[in-house]
Amino acid sequence: MEDKKKLDLASLASIPLVMTLGNSMLIPVLPMAQRELDITKFQSSLIITVYSVVAIFFIPIAGYLSDRIGRKKVIIPSLFISGIGGLISGLCAWFIPHSYWLILLGRFLQGIGASGAFPVAIPLVGDMFKNQDDVSSGLGVLETSNTFGKVLSPILGAFLASFIWYIPLLAIPVLSFASLLLVAFFVKSPKGEKKEVVPVKKFLSDIKKIFKQKWKWISSVFMIGGIIMLILFGTLFYLSDLLEEKNHINGIKKGFVLAIPLFSLSLCSFITGKKIGENKGLMKWLTFSGMVILMAMMIVLSFKPSLYLFIGSLFIAGIGIGLTLPSLDAFITEGIEEENRGTITCLYSSMRFIGVAFGPPLFAFLMTYSVRLMFWLSALFALLAIIATLFFIRPSKNEISD
Repeated sequence: MEDKKKLDLASLASIPLVMTLGNSMLIPVLPMAQRELDITKFQSSLIITVYSVVAIFFIPIAGYLSDRIGRKKVIIPSLFISGIGGLISGLCAWFIPHSYWLILLGRFLQGIGASGAFPVAIPLVGDMFKNQDDVSSGLGVLETSNTFGKVLSPILGAFLASFIWYIPLLAIPVLSFASLLLVAFFVKSPKGEKKEVVPVKKFLSDIKKIFKQKWKWISSVFMIGGIIMLILFGTLFYLSDLLEEKNHINGIKKGFVLAIPLFSLSLCSFITGKKIGENKGLMKWLTFSGMVILMAMMIVLSFKPSLYLFIGSLFIAGIGIGLTLPSLDAFITEGIEEENRGTITCLYSSMRFIGVAFGPPLFAFLMTYSVRLMFWLSALFALLAIIATLFFIRPSKNEISD
């Protein structure tokens, strides 16, 4: 990797870290927010859900704008909006009693900001590097930063909330503005990034053409990304409930336990990004292997093992996901031309956000009927991803690059 761009990449990697902390860090805070704001469990869950749902709808718009006016011109205002949203939530929680709806307003703005941050950082990595090995390595760094944020989130959130429950909300603008400064000063826009203004009609026609030519592998990558996030966040939601309700593990200790499977995911993502380069055949088989591992671990979990075996199985599942995510990122980034790369990668990010948003409520619903059914259904989703990888992602026939 070019030495002069390592600082750019490190600054860019602050975005997924900050965006992940800005959402997942609040999970340990929800029970306290419920008591302090006198709201229901459902209302407290909306503090998380509104962020993800809003982002789902605004991510494609951010992708379109990044293709038309430039990545950095979208990322910096997005980080600013995210910081303002976090500031509104934190200050309202601090100074205004029963400020639930104002906190939701801040989270709504934060979700809009998030839509133009991490999803746009992915195609920017593709723009920054000419060498495909560097692109894959850079995407691995972003995915590792994203996952490290998930590892750190429950620990940091529980620690900060142990002082005052709304301190994690106040931490969000600090983190967002720090990332904004790093990107503004150290991330240089690629030469020739000045974008041509393309009429919307032609833009939509180009996107339609891309999907018509490459729909098999693009839709497969979209589906696999959504499935992974649904299973990951649904399973972590179940583990959180299992630790607290049946094993009486709370606070920072609970945060460390939740971080164990995310640590394996983070480490494996970093190594995978370094190794895959531009070898699309390797990407396919790593995706296949990762989903096989994930399916096998879901089957193991369906038999309700002991807590230690449960956590061990999730650790292995994290390895499977860590093999898959950098490969999916590379498929999308390296398989789409630069002028439409932002839009397609942002649509892919929307699918991942859908998995994040709907995984916990789906698992919460299934938990009331059968935990075994919940994990068998997860295994079935993973099997669908395996089939899609085998039959629709076929780089040996150049279907990805053509």
